[in-house]
Amino acid sequence: MKTICLYFEIHQIIHLKRYRFFEIGRDHYYYDDYANEQGINEVVEKSYVPALNALIDMAKTNKGAFKVALSISGVALEQLEIHAPQVIELLHQLNDTGCCEFLCEPYSHGLSSLANEECFREEVERMRTKIKEIFGKKPTVFRNSSLIYDDEIGAIVADMGFKGMLAEGAKHVLGWKSPHYLYHCIANPSLKVLLRDYKLSDDISLRFSNSEWNEYPLFADTYIGWVADMPDQEQVINIFMELSAIGMSQSLSSNILEFLKALPACAKARGITFSTPSDAIMKLKSVDHIEVHYPMSWTDEERDISPWLGNILQREAFSKLYSVSERVLLCNDKKIKQDWDYLQASNNFRFMTTKNTGIAIDRGIYDSAYDAFTNYMNILGDFIRRVNSLFPVDMENEELNSLLTTIRNQGEELLALNKEVERLQEKLRKDNEDCSNGCTEVKAEAAKSSSAKNATVKKPKSKAEVKADK
Repeated sequence: MKTICLYFEIHQIIHLKRYRFFEIGRDHYYYDDYANEQGINEVVEKSYVPALNALIDMAKTNKGAFKVALSISGVALEQLEIHAPQVIELLHQLNDTGCCEFLCEPYSHGLSSLANEECFREEVERMRTKIKEIFGKKPTVFRNSSLIYDDEIGAIVADMGFKGMLAEGAKHVLGWKSPHYLYHCIANPSLKVLLRDYKLSDDISLRFSNSEWNEYPLFADTYIGWVADMPDQEQVINIFMELSAIGMSQSLSSNILEFLKALPACAKARGITFSTPSDAIMKLKSVDHIEVHYPMSWTDEERDISPWLGNILQREAFSKLYSVSERVLLCNDKKIKQDWDYLQASNNFRFMTTKNTGIAIDRGIYDSAYDAFTNYMNILGDFIRRVNSLFPVDMENEELNSLLTTIRNQGEELLALNKEVERLQEKLRKDNEDCSNGCTEVKAEAAKSSSAKNATVKKPKSKAEVKADK
């Protein structure tokens, strides 16, 4: 039986303000608050609220037959908590249906997996903790920024305890193979990999409202028909996209919500189910490993990392940013930590691309890739000065590595101690239960013994009874 794994990603761009060279060292606030508030209010009104309401309705109406997965970046959560708490409430409502799985992704929606393993691990663990705190469930499946994946990243993710990971079903990687099966990481077979069907995903997120598309208008029964017509042995059809595609890329006037709401009934009629990533990983067996020597993503025709690191401007900014990564890991300054998250966000590098993809890129306040690079480097210059002010600039790498090793050892020691505390708490709980059960049994035995004793011991005679006997 075929199953559809439907997943949506939520991320919100943090807009940087126009920052001049002469402001370096004088102004440490880098953000365009007006653009950020306006941008998030627009996407909330046009996309997140109606789309989430539709998903909640689909979950309730289909009574467990419809399932969906979501991931949300840490920077998006921060913005939603400030500007749109109603979206957080809707996420809770969707979570309460029991038909939604929350995945984990890098907190910053950045590219740390390509630069620094320690930074990558730190922000992933931070995001996993935040998801657990907000939604009460610890994510077991991981989704990297823009589905970036290679063998090395897969090995790291597996080592962090994740059972599965989402990736792009790129043709140059799969070759003749189909993305409609469960695969596993070649570097660590314990990590299962779900591969996106980019055609079916893009049919909804990119082409749905395009009147020049030869499949326009697309109806739910036609779409499900494409899935049903696939070979019977194909296991799972992974449809991954950004949630903002519903309402922003494809306007609500295109009837995209009605299309989505009709999918479960059409799928049921053709014997097709819906599964979360965890469901698919648990139910299905991996058919083969996936081998990815160079990072792939879900962006552009090449499905690689060139949208962010394809030219010398992007690579220079990227290298400069992560040149202070060890110092940022060492510091405890909350403002620097927050700026670090926002400056890592992948869109900062995307604005610097010079690729001609045939699709216009909205660069916001920037006139060109060079304008985006100049503004970002000015901000980065101030940020690096602030980071270096916390640690001597001439501090040798050996000293930094020593401090990082100490912190890492302390972290591992704390983790071990926390596990020991949890073990002892569980043992105490069981001992209390045993004690409680034992005390109940002792009381019952005592009561039984007392009753038997009362039944066998004669009551002393009264004086009147004694005289009567005489």
